[in-house]
Amino acid sequence: MSVGSGSGSGARPAGRAPLRTDALWRAVTDGSGGVGGPGGLWTSIEAVASTGSTNADLLARGGREGQVLVAERQTAGRGRAGRTWVSLPGTSLTFSVLLRPASVPPAARGWLPLLTGVAVAAAVRSAAGVAAVLKWPNDVLVGERKLAGILAEQTPAGDAVVVGVGLNVATRSAALPVSPTGLPATSLLVEGADVAREKLLIEILSSLEREYLAFRANPDPARCGLLAAYRAACGTLGRAVRVELPAGRVLTGTAENIDANGRLLVRPAEGTAAIAVSAGDVIHLR
Repeated sequence: MSVGSGSGSGARPAGRAPLRTDALWRAVTDGSGGVGGPGGLWTSIEAVASTGSTNADLLARGGREGQVLVAERQTAGRGRAGRTWVSLPGTSLTFSVLLRPASVPPAARGWLPLLTGVAVAAAVRSAAGVAAVLKWPNDVLVGERKLAGILAEQTPAGDAVVVGVGLNVATRSAALPVSPTGLPATSLLVEGADVAREKLLIEILSSLEREYLAFRANPDPARCGLLAAYRAACGTLGRAVRVELPAGRVLTGTAENIDANGRLLVRPAEGTAAIAVSAGDVIHLR
């Protein structure tokens, strides 16, 4: 989608309207936002003005499943590989959710950040009309520009998983962060979509609730439809890629598939058998 007039005008974007805990909680408890209601996943929503990291806060807090913590500003947000970033007040959705996937075998819990990526991309397409796709494992892109990142962390006891999302909503182009991996950033506003953050968060929570409850009830990604949904949303598949692996190794080839363990299958340029990648930074090649 092309850049809309809102990205350069002086008017305050709708996406910068303050988040209201009471409105968010009403949408969850009465189901008016298409999410929650009796028997739903979400048990509390709290919006705070500022914090270091919503992931760190929920990890320290613990407690029941279904807590949502959203911050207007994060000063010590964390990404993959120990990267840090800071969000500007009123321009992003930075939130975390606490899950207790007791029915999901530990080996399958690596699917939770990928599942969240599926939910976020679907919600962006639905609420904002922006063609979001996934870059393996869990970056959300528009074209070749990064819109959102996702980080999942497990509690020391292993009984809970906190999943954090950072999504650029109303950030103007001049204020977009520079990615440490060189991937240019974007925001919904820059992509021409001026959407209220409350509406977008409710849509994400609705999508995440559906995906997570289905996976929790049947933690086989193929049988519950998660594997197919991820493959359909993944813009990495079919692309020539360079994968920067641990210990400084590099793999170049074609991203062919995602396996049942969530690994990226890359066929090297030499034409040998596909290699399963479980961790690494993926760079899409032209």
